[in-house]
Parts: sequence; C-alpha cells; structure tokens
Amino acid sequence: MEIPLRLRQARSALLLIFLVHGAVFALLVTRIPAIQDRYGLSDAALPAFLAAVPILAGVGSLSASRLVQRVPAPMVVRVLQPVICLTLVGVGSGRSVWHLALSLAVFGLMVGALEATMNMTGVGIERGYGRSIMLRFHGAASLGGIVGALLAWAGAHWDVSLSVLYTVSVVVLLPIGVAAGPRLSAVELRGEIAAQTSKTERPAVPWKPLLPLCLIMGVAVVADSTATNWSAKFLQDTLGSSEAVATLPYALYMVATLVGRGFGDQWVRRWGAVSVIRAGAVLSAAGFS
Repeated sequence: MEIPLRLRQARSALLLIFLVHGAVFALLVTRIPAIQDRYGLSDAALPAFLAAVPILAGVGSLSASRLVQRVPAPMVVRVLQPVICLTLVGVGSGRSVWHLALSLAVFGLMVGALEATMNMTGVGIERGYGRSIMLRFHGAASLGGIVGALLAWAGAHWDVSLSVLYTVSVVVLLPIGVAAGPRLSAVELRGEIAAQTSKTERPAVPWKPLLPLCLIMGVAVVADSTATNWSAKFLQDTLGSSEAVATLPYALYMVATLVGRGFGDQWVRRWGAVSVIRAGAVLSAAGFS
C-alpha cells in the first residue's frame, strides 16, 4: 500500500516532536540535584515536588481527552510543546521556591496533556499506515532522552549554570518542534482519534481485560519514575559520584529503551501485541526485582 505524502510528512514531524520532548524531559530529571541546590530544597521537601509532577500530568491527560473533542490533537501538540520548553527555562532561571513550584506545576499539566495528544496523533497516523509504527515514536523520545542527558552531562562537566544550560538547549530544541508542527497539522486526524464516539453512542468500557493492563502499566510507571527521577540523586548523594557522572545512568537507560522500542514494532507485527506485552511484563518484573 502506498502511503500518502502528507501522512509520511506527519510521521516524520511527530518523530521530531517526540525527540524534542524526550530531550526536554531528560534535561529536567538528570539535573534534579542541581535544581535542589539552586532552590535550597531539603531532602524531605524534594519528593513532594517530584511527586506533584506525575499527579498533575494525570490531570493534564484527563483534560486533554476532553479538549481534543473540540480541538484537533495535532493543534494541541503544536501549542503545548513550546510552553513546556519555556517552563524548562523557568525551572533553571527562577530564584524562589514558588518560582520552581509554579514552573513544575505548569510542566506537569502540560506534559500530561502533550503526551496524551502526541499518542492520539500517533495512533491516527498508525491507522493511516495500516501497520504497527507506534513504538518508533517512543523510540524517538528515547533518542531525545539520550541527547538531553548528554547535554546535561556537558553542562555539569563544564559547570554551566542551569539557567544557561536550559536556555541554550531550548534555543536549539524549540525551533525543531515549531518547524515540525505545521507538517503534523497537515493531516486531519481529529475524526480518527477524538470524535469516533458520540455522547449518544458511547461504547461500554471493557474493564475485565483493561484492569490487568492498567496494573502492568502502573507498575511500569513506578519503575520508570524511579529510574528517571532518582538515578541522578542516588548516584550523587549516596554513591558520591560527580554531577556529570550522575547524568549518565539516565542516558544508558534511554539506550536500553531505544533498543526495545526500535525493534518493538517488528515484534508486534510478528508475534502480536499481546505476546509482546506479556514478554515485556515478565522482563520488566525480572529487572525490577
């Protein structure tokens, strides 16, 4: 089947947007010890700030599910990604704890909504392709995570301030996402992802098969958050590593996810999504133990 040009352009654009998002997120989580020092947060206060981000991200995701009933998901992506980039600058440039709290609150809400709408858009593009390509988008996020972690390493190695590091990184990353946005919106995806079910014809939720999947996803999120949010803090404070070395475990973690996501679509096409989920759950449980 020949893929239309505009659909291929949308796929390339979304890959770039996932990459930028992965880099921005990596720049935040790999410099958590530096953020803590900048704002004078105690070890007791830090978990509250970090826990607020995924909680607000959940709120953002739920809000996005309603928003895309009125606004096409690609348009939401185009608006939110620049905002998230600017909140990263806010985290690095703030001077008071309330500046950090406000920046992280906006970051959490926008990240939840962005990730939801990026995935909605990816599903719409995948349907146009007629085969599994979704994991390639997440692979682009992993590649972006590697880029962001390496930028964080460079900033820590050469003792660059958070303000300068985040501002320069955003100056580089933001234009990529902004340039990709119009190509993404060239494909009308609203009818494919948001408005398939009307209020009068809303199908029943199949909770029986969904609950085990939700449990797997919940455990996976806990494991992922542990690796992303606390690896730098653990290495620097507990193992006594330098700030630069503390950024590297996240990069290695992203390398591993890149490998899994890079081959994931092929595995899904060969063995089916259910088999891949089962194998992934078993492997994740072994690694988490």
